[in-house]
Amino acid sequence: MTLFRRQAAPLAALTMLAACRSEEPRLYTLLPAPGTPRRRGPANVAVREVSLARYLDRVQIVRSVDEFRLAVSGNDWWAENLDTMMTRLLVENLAQRLPRSNVFASGGAISVTPEAIVEVNLQRLVQSGPQTLAMTAQVAVTLREPRRREITRTETLSSPIVGEGMSAFVAAASDAAGQLADAVAAVLAP
Repeated sequence: MTLFRRQAAPLAALTMLAACRSEEPRLYTLLPAPGTPRRRGPANVAVREVSLARYLDRVQIVRSVDEFRLAVSGNDWWAENLDTMMTRLLVENLAQRLPRSNVFASGGAISVTPEAIVEVNLQRLVQSGPQTLAMTAQVAVTLREPRRREITRTETLSSPIVGEGMSAFVAAASDAAGQLADAVAAVLAP
C-alpha cells in the first residue's frame, strides 16, 4: 500500500463521518392554556418543582409507551428540562386562574412564607391512542389557613391530539397541563 493510500483512507473516513452528521434537533415548549379565573385564593401560593417519572426525564420527547417499549422522538426535544418547564407552566397557569394570588416557584429567589404549597408528581405524559394524549399526575396541596389541611389526589387527564406531528402532540400536552392547573385551582379556591 502506498503512502498516499494509507493517508487518504483516514481522511476519507472522516469526510464520510462529517457527511453523516444528523440534522439539528427541533425544540418544543409547552405553552400556557387559558382557564377560568377564580374570585379568591390564598394570598401566596408556592409551587414546588414538578417531579417526573424517570422515563420522562430526558431531552427527547417520549411520545408513547407501547408493550413495555418507549417511542422516543430522536430529533424532537424539549427546549428545557421537562420538570423545569412543567413547574414554570404550572406557575403561569395558576397565576392566570388565581388573579388575586401571588403564585411563584418555591425554588426561585422569592422567600415569602406561602399560605399554600402545591406539589406535583408527573407520572404519565404519552399518546394513549391514535388521537389522544394522556396525563397522570399526583397532586398534593397544603393549605396553612385557617387550619392546616393537606389534600392529595391523582388526576388522570386526557386531551385530543388535533392534527399530525409533534406540534399537535405538544399542543395537546399544553392543554392537559391547563386541565391540571384547573384541578389545582379548584382545590386552592373552591
